[in-house]
Amino acid sequence: MKSMKTKGLFLIPFMAMPQLAWAEDTLNAGDTAWMITATALVLLMTLPGLALFYGGMVRKKNVLSMCMQSIAIASLMSVLWVICGYSLAFGEGGAFIGDLSKAFFAGVTVDALSGSIPETVFATFQMTFAIITPVLIIGAFAERMKFSAVMLFTAIWVLAVYAPICHWVWGGGFLGEAGALDFAGGTVVHINAGVAGLVCALVLGKRVGYPKEPILPHNLTLTLIGASLLWVGWFGFNAGSELAADGTAGMALLVTQVATAMAVLAWTFAEWLVYKKPSLLGACSGAVAGLVAITPASGFVGPIGALAIGLVAGLLCFWAVASLKRKLGYDDSLDAFGVHGVGGIVGALLTGVFVSSAFGGAGLAEGMSIGSQVLVQAEAVLATIVYDAAVTFVILKLIDAVIGLRVSHDEEREGLDITQHGEQVYE
Repeated sequence: MKSMKTKGLFLIPFMAMPQLAWAEDTLNAGDTAWMITATALVLLMTLPGLALFYGGMVRKKNVLSMCMQSIAIASLMSVLWVICGYSLAFGEGGAFIGDLSKAFFAGVTVDALSGSIPETVFATFQMTFAIITPVLIIGAFAERMKFSAVMLFTAIWVLAVYAPICHWVWGGGFLGEAGALDFAGGTVVHINAGVAGLVCALVLGKRVGYPKEPILPHNLTLTLIGASLLWVGWFGFNAGSELAADGTAGMALLVTQVATAMAVLAWTFAEWLVYKKPSLLGACSGAVAGLVAITPASGFVGPIGALAIGLVAGLLCFWAVASLKRKLGYDDSLDAFGVHGVGGIVGALLTGVFVSSAFGGAGLAEGMSIGSQVLVQAEAVLATIVYDAAVTFVILKLIDAVIGLRVSHDEEREGLDITQHGEQVYE
């Protein structure tokens, strides 16, 4: 008996090994339930979150156009994601882009797993990211692009720009292999959308009357509701990116709240100091800036890092919107670049600093220093900016040559609600 007992104790570690391996490939009901919830939260960010956030910021003659673009792009991206977007982003492929092995969701069956959750849930969660990214871009060219051009541009852009960059970072591409940290989409979503938005604003040119005529938001109550939905939905965006209901997801939830709150205060007090009056629009913009900046860092940093990232993002995004845009003279209608581009860059770079355990972060990878990690982050930011800007410019020029990008002067004066959709929200 003694010898058998000793033999049994000796075998315990080896018996545990296949059980642990099997557990990694077994459906976890808690993780699955959380990820289904997170997926719904991220979709909430677009519909109705961004639709209302952007809809309240434009003039009343264009509010329905923003809502229509949001729901139409959400539908278009969903279909394209199934056809080939998911496969290009997450198929095996190479260092630059995935293959077509998962086109039309081939192999994404009821029984297929991605870690501890169904691959159907993972693919749908990632679909919501592919939905919101092009919808973020429309804020830059609000009130002046043809609806037909919007649909064609976003369809090409998500396959030619979003899918490759997603693959670079999350799908086994060269940025992820190089050690670039992007927990929930600082480069993939926000820098990507912000830079594309800036290129769109520059190619289309300024709105009629800008900046000589006052162009004011028509309903900031809608903007507040939209910003609030974004804030709530962002918990799914960031904490959901852990793909599990665990401690890292909990920390991502915490730092998302902390960074956002700090950014609201930073933007508000900066605006108060400069303009003598803090505004609701400024507070909403600060919230989004904080949400954007903490996104790449959310699974890697602690509360100290969150406070610092929120503070820097609130101040720098305010500067980009209040000063940089005016100095350079571009018309980024709803500040897609000033908030998402600048906020994404801030977050991506500071992730390399505050991931360090010295600041309460998850810790640097073996062989990495803060300096080397920041350098890798900077390389990822630069690669995203250069590729995104170049391809977006080419797409816009091709569409302009084929169907035209911009509505006529008279149509812009009348408003896109009537001229593009035959509707109006207010009499």
